[in-house]
Amino acid sequence: MALSSVGSDATEIIHKLQDWGVKEFEQMTGADLLNTRQTKVFVNGNWIGFTSDAHRLYTDFIALRRDSGIKREISLVRDFTRKEIKFCTDAGRVQRPLFVVEKN
Repeated sequence: MALSSVGSDATEIIHKLQDWGVKEFEQMTGADLLNTRQTKVFVNGNWIGFTSDAHRLYTDFIALRRDSGIKREISLVRDFTRKEIKFCTDAGRVQRPLFVVEKN
């Protein structure tokens, strides 16, 4: 059981990330760049910017996807070791069904 993603426009997710508060490179100061708590944010392999609250960004966008605020085929990956969050909207990715169980 697998599906192949058809892809969607990456600008939609980039605008939502900007609205959420992801700082783009142009907005960063020297002190921001030296902050070790910053997490990199990528969309389709392109480095979009930084966030200082990676957990909240990740959980908010998972909730958005479940509530159809963003397309269900958009993949989110949080890499703790590299301090990165990756969003994938491109076509041709193999996807599997996921069942979410809440409260047992």
